[in-house]
Amino acid sequence: MKVARQGKIIELINKYDIETQEELADRLTLEGFHVTQATVSRDIREMKLTKMSFDDGRQKYILVQGSDGEMNDKYLRVLREGFVSIDRAENILVIKTVSGMAMAVAAALDSMQWKEVVGCIAGDDTIMAAIRTKDDTLHVMDRIRRLMIQK
Repeated sequence: MKVARQGKIIELINKYDIETQEELADRLTLEGFHVTQATVSRDIREMKLTKMSFDDGRQKYILVQGSDGEMNDKYLRVLREGFVSIDRAENILVIKTVSGMAMAVAAALDSMQWKEVVGCIAGDDTIMAAIRTKDDTLHVMDRIRRLMIQK
C-alpha cells in the first residue's frame, strides 16, 4: 500500500501544483487512499519531496532528481514495485503494471530521460511508450529488464 500511495503522490505532484500537505491528503483521499496528515508528512520526508517557489509567491511540491540524470531511488522503487511485464510492437513498448500504477511507472520512466524514449501514455495498468527506432526499442527493453533485477 505504501509503494502504491507514494506512486500516486508522484503522479499527483506531476499533474497538479500541490502547495500543502492538506491539499495532497485531500487529493489522495479522492484517489481512494485514506491517509492522515501524519502519513502524508512521513511520505514527503521519505520521498525527499521539496517545495519549489514561483515568482508569484506560490509554492508546489516536487521530487528532486539526482545530478547528471540519475534516477531518484523512489522512482526506481515505484518502477520495480509496479512493473509486471514488457512487450513490443515495432517501436512501441507495451508495459503492464500492477493495477493503478501505470501513471506512476510512466513518470518513473520519463524521469530517466533516456534519449530513445519519445514519451509515455499511461492508463490504469498499461503504458505505451513511443521509442525512436526498432533497434532502440530492443535496447530500452533490455535496460528496463536489467533495472528489474538490480538490487
